[in-house]
Amino acid sequence: MRKYISYITALCLLTFSWAGCEMDDPELDPVPTADQINFTVTPDPENSNILHFRSTSTGIAMWDFGNGAEGKGTEVQAAYPIANEYTVTLTLLTNGGVVTKSQKVTIATTNPLMLEGPIYTMLTGGPNQLEGKTWIVDRNTYGHMGVGPVGGTTPEWWQAPPNDKASEGLYDDEMTFKLAGFSYIYNNNGKSFSNGANAPGLGGTAGDDVTLDYTPPANMNWSLVEGAKNQIVISKGGFMGFYTGTSTYEILSITNDELYVRHLDAATPANAWYQRFIRKGYQRPVTPKPIKSVNINDNFDDNGNVTWNLENILLNESYDNPAPTGINTSKKVALYTRQGGQANQYGNAYIQYTHKLDLSQRHVFKIKVLVPSYNDYTTMGGAESWSPVKTLQKQLSVKLQNSELGGNAYTTQTEVIQQVTQLGEWVELTFDFGAAATRQDYDRIVIQFGGEAHWNPGIFFLDDFRLEP
Repeated sequence: MRKYISYITALCLLTFSWAGCEMDDPELDPVPTADQINFTVTPDPENSNILHFRSTSTGIAMWDFGNGAEGKGTEVQAAYPIANEYTVTLTLLTNGGVVTKSQKVTIATTNPLMLEGPIYTMLTGGPNQLEGKTWIVDRNTYGHMGVGPVGGTTPEWWQAPPNDKASEGLYDDEMTFKLAGFSYIYNNNGKSFSNGANAPGLGGTAGDDVTLDYTPPANMNWSLVEGAKNQIVISKGGFMGFYTGTSTYEILSITNDELYVRHLDAATPANAWYQRFIRKGYQRPVTPKPIKSVNINDNFDDNGNVTWNLENILLNESYDNPAPTGINTSKKVALYTRQGGQANQYGNAYIQYTHKLDLSQRHVFKIKVLVPSYNDYTTMGGAESWSPVKTLQKQLSVKLQNSELGGNAYTTQTEVIQQVTQLGEWVELTFDFGAAATRQDYDRIVIQFGGEAHWNPGIFFLDDFRLEP
């Protein structure tokens, strides 16, 4: 005796979503047959290259329009700008099971106005650009990758700094859209960068984000679904840049030179991903940051003139002075908490400027610090394999960096490290960047207690941070 799953369970299987799914049904309808499924096709009264489809059967309707696009719902529509015969397939999910029906539709004439629409032209270069237009990841722009909640409209959770994925198989990808034949060519130079949870879709194993050897399908096509949300749909499971298990990309903005898209995550439905692309060969105009000499100070009693940004640390900027004696009797100081664990091994606090720092005349920083004796400075913790340091350090490091290098900022930084031998009391440290006085590329000041490349936690205090006159 055969047992069939309900259409709700079938939908769960097709969408990989188990939340709220009922796997055992007390009663099941009869298994549907092909003659019980039907749909109507009606040309749009104002444009015969747009067809309206309506399922006349009971169940959840899933559509394949035969032009590379898909849809869901009882009443849907699809655009067919090119004259051709297309096979439209309706998949119906019912309480008795799943059934499909296909029907051929014929588009008699090509609608050149649809092909010359602004999105078609900007995406492909237009009908006169037979080789199509090639897009690449906008690697030098902050936020060229990002992620946010599926119900949101921005990558509020994370955005990639410039060149943040330089070590991955992403920045050499080329994606070409042709108007002729609606051809899509994805040249990944043998490797593609995948979201970790979706890596099995490219032959990998679920885990962290990973670069995989991957050969894209041949003869892929693309289609444009226009409406309240304009979407690019790629056939054969094709994708653009970072792989998240989807082939549908919502166009957030497009010009002749720039493309910004949003797409979903097949393995993690709560996530929405964002990517920025530019036309291959396009050089974004760059306005150099001005060079300025400014006052820099924060005594944590009053409002300083800096804003602290945090990377995997905690900073309380109004903490009661734990030892108001000696050189520092001020009421409030800053509590810097270094968190333990591998993810926090490079934690720091930093000040980011919209200008470059003029260090030619003023390049000496002073900071009062208190390094407690109660931190654990001896236990060997996890560390990077290359790192000789595996314990919490009694030190403060100040670094000057060029934020425009993104994740590679450390490669051109200037760093001064001061060791602290007097524990449990306030001392004043001096950081002289005279060796970098001629540099004009720094726009970020980083402070980091306890060393880096190890996983040990620690508590530190700082006060009266300033650039000397």
